[in-house]
Amino acid sequence: MMDPLDFSITRLGDCRFPSPMQGARFTGDAERLLYHDRFQDLQPFIAAGKEPPALELAGPRKQIFFNPAAIACGIVTCGGLCPGTNDVIRSLVLSLYHHYGVRRIYGFRYGYEGVVKRHGHLPLILSPEGVNQIGELGGTILASSRGPQEPAEMVDYLEELGISILFAIGGDGTLKGAARIAEEAARRGRKISVIGIPKTIDNDISFVQKTFGFETAVAEAHRAVYAAHTEAIGARNGIGLVKLMGRDSGFIAAYTALIDSQVNFCLVPETPFTMERFLRSLGERMESRGHAVIVVAEGAGQELLAPTAERDASGNLKPGDIGTYLRDAIAGHFASSGMKSIIKYIDPSYIIRSQPANPHDSAFCLLLGHYAVHAGMSGRTGMVVGFWNHQFTHVPIALATRERKKIDPEGRLWNSVLASTGQPRELR
Repeated sequence: MMDPLDFSITRLGDCRFPSPMQGARFTGDAERLLYHDRFQDLQPFIAAGKEPPALELAGPRKQIFFNPAAIACGIVTCGGLCPGTNDVIRSLVLSLYHHYGVRRIYGFRYGYEGVVKRHGHLPLILSPEGVNQIGELGGTILASSRGPQEPAEMVDYLEELGISILFAIGGDGTLKGAARIAEEAARRGRKISVIGIPKTIDNDISFVQKTFGFETAVAEAHRAVYAAHTEAIGARNGIGLVKLMGRDSGFIAAYTALIDSQVNFCLVPETPFTMERFLRSLGERMESRGHAVIVVAEGAGQELLAPTAERDASGNLKPGDIGTYLRDAIAGHFASSGMKSIIKYIDPSYIIRSQPANPHDSAFCLLLGHYAVHAGMSGRTGMVVGFWNHQFTHVPIALATRERKKIDPEGRLWNSVLASTGQPRELR
């Protein structure tokens, strides 16, 4: 059965204005990137005489939809903090100003609350001078918030300010909110482009190879694992336990485990485990090596914890604290077995997410911002700037938010983690 993937991008209309960019390598609207990268996945389409799924390539267009001298643009950041957010803001402002000559750029404060006038958060006026050094700072100069706002109220304020392009930087909830803004604008017949820039430290946006801040998060997580390993080998029967971000997807934990083989157990949401099997394997490790390092993603092992109905402001179920649960369960297990153990528990989550981006992430953020501006100026809407097979692409928000991207327990990444840690494939 062939994929029912529709990567078509909504456009506001024909592009009638010549791009003011000089000497650019323009991207043609017909340039596309194959979704499938393996020949055998293309075979069904070839046999049926059908075009395989392909994504629009991102990049500047020769003709653009908006007259840069006549428009204003807005930028909003939502959800949790993530390394690189300020870099993206800076890139958007610089590209709008220098590439296209846009002079009115608003930064909405405190997430989508700032796009609702009655909340009273006056937007910042953004300029190249004002954003010049913000890449050196963690967090977001616009601040953030969680939770939905009424699309009608947000479009009202966008219309009042004369905003033609809104750049929404955020994760799953933010992007769904951006889609609702685009739908409301379309319902009113307003030519407002809404461009999403996927921000999720967990790297769990579908049809996007990687998201900004992820590499910085893995690098910072490794610092915590290094400390846990140092503590573990510095004590008799020492155990280092590190809890990392990853509510639904364990990519940070998995890549951290691959860095230098200091991790002996990597527990992620995609691979359920039982305490009996895990503790038995941990005991075997302690008997043979005398120390162990465990990395656990925050969403792992939730079936072991008491169920909770508590939700955050975005409507997501709050995960139980698997870190402290494991810490106490491990301590109790070894105490009852007569083996004295020393457990050091580290939760660096807020330290990691508040860091400035590392150089590679900063460069990635710069390009994301540029490609987002190109997409908005060409009149595209209801889309996110993606990254697929090492090229920047356009992805409909509906596809990007259809489901969370997760580790494939049978895939190469997880098999590499198992080979690095030496943990059993099955811990159930």
